[in-house]
Amino acid sequence: MKTYKISRRSFLKTTAATTAAVSMLPLGGCNVEKTPEPMKRKFGKHDFMVTTLGLGGQASIQWTPEDVDPVPIILKAFKLGINYYDTSNLYGPSQRNFNKAFQQLNLIPGKEGYNAELRKSIWLTSKTCQRWGKPGWEARENVSNWSNGENVKCAVDDLKRSMTQIFGDGEGNYPEGAYLDMILIHTLHNTAEVDVLYEGLETPLDPNGNFGALVALRDFRDGTNLTGMNPKNEKLIRHIGFSGHNNPPAMIDMIQRDEWGILEGMLVAINANDRLMFNMQHNVIPVAEAKGFGIIGMKTFADAAMYHKEPTWSNKPEHVYRKVGEPGLPSRPLIEYSLTTPGVHTLIIGIGQIDDDPMKCQLTQNFYAAQIAPNGLTAEERLKTEQMAAAIKEGKTNYFQMAREGQTAPRDLQKEEKDGQILLSWQTAYAGDYPLAKYEIMVDGVKTGEVVHQPQILKKQPFSFALAETKGKIAVVSVDSMGNRAEALLG
Repeated sequence: MKTYKISRRSFLKTTAATTAAVSMLPLGGCNVEKTPEPMKRKFGKHDFMVTTLGLGGQASIQWTPEDVDPVPIILKAFKLGINYYDTSNLYGPSQRNFNKAFQQLNLIPGKEGYNAELRKSIWLTSKTCQRWGKPGWEARENVSNWSNGENVKCAVDDLKRSMTQIFGDGEGNYPEGAYLDMILIHTLHNTAEVDVLYEGLETPLDPNGNFGALVALRDFRDGTNLTGMNPKNEKLIRHIGFSGHNNPPAMIDMIQRDEWGILEGMLVAINANDRLMFNMQHNVIPVAEAKGFGIIGMKTFADAAMYHKEPTWSNKPEHVYRKVGEPGLPSRPLIEYSLTTPGVHTLIIGIGQIDDDPMKCQLTQNFYAAQIAPNGLTAEERLKTEQMAAAIKEGKTNYFQMAREGQTAPRDLQKEEKDGQILLSWQTAYAGDYPLAKYEIMVDGVKTGEVVHQPQILKKQPFSFALAETKGKIAVVSVDSMGNRAEALLG
């Protein structure tokens, strides 16, 4: 096998060896002998240092071209020291391909040679699009409830499907001691879905009735059986989170309604065209960060819409991108942009192919591009990347993201008169191009006070301000970091 030298920029505080936990693993294609230890970041409030690059479970692991073997891609990621792995019940053969790789890596509990320490060193996430917590769910308008499993009727079914496909025989059986580090409620679309997910939490829990996925999955996190869905008191997951591609208001609502500390992670679409849309970086990401979530970025290449395919969901092998960027749009700045977005800890990227020449190997090149500190780009460098990405397909790459709305006024402005005062309260405004900075309280057009904007982590804890009784016209104005304003007038 030939060895190639790779030049790289600003790779700080790294060594010339791969991590000890995987240094003796078999090589799955691509020379990595000279690859340094990957950069890591603290994964939110979790006691886990996550590599800045994670392996996405789509691309060739899901839509496998005829000339590609997906298993060496997974083995290669382990050899590089990548420790975040993503898959889903919606990703066709993806979970089974992880099973094949895990067999070689001795990551199947109960089998001879099981490597418990290697298992502890990685973070494995799967997903469910089921919104209900038990079979017999009630169909509701605008509420998704689908899976690739024929017999899947609820989120618990999807969880067990992940367990049997990743660690078991694929026929419903899985070994004792197997677990997911996290399961995500996948691709949250709207507040109607949030309403379903919180049934049994915001409403009385009736084990004989139905309830949302969150309370059911909590049983499998805690080893309890409050819902009647976990009679064996199994602990199959360590953490619960959600993902979202397009709707920051619904995602914020999902976080703010969690008074029980159930949610601990978020997978979010974030790329250099984010600010052309209803952006994630100034809206939902700060709220998730303030709540201590582990935050995973995705869609840094807009599901290859930045490159060869039309802006639509991938669904076949031809949609898998198999080059390393292109002259007009290198992949590196796109990766760096996502990873220097404040709050993002790791970035999952689907791999089309690997290669023995590291200059042609997507995984190797993405690995090097991901070796960047959270503040590794200046504001000017991030703007330059935005301008470059916006020139691709007229900036219309983020088909999965809600249309741009711009900065809004404070929402749901309320007043209560008490003891000679007017108590004002309001829900967070939404940011436009720039982060929110403060709220100004105006009486007859004159500023009488202000409240510093902080990410609002609970819906039941709105912003508030006490004002002396007045007969004047009261307004609260959101103000962003550039001085842009949006006013809410008290009715």
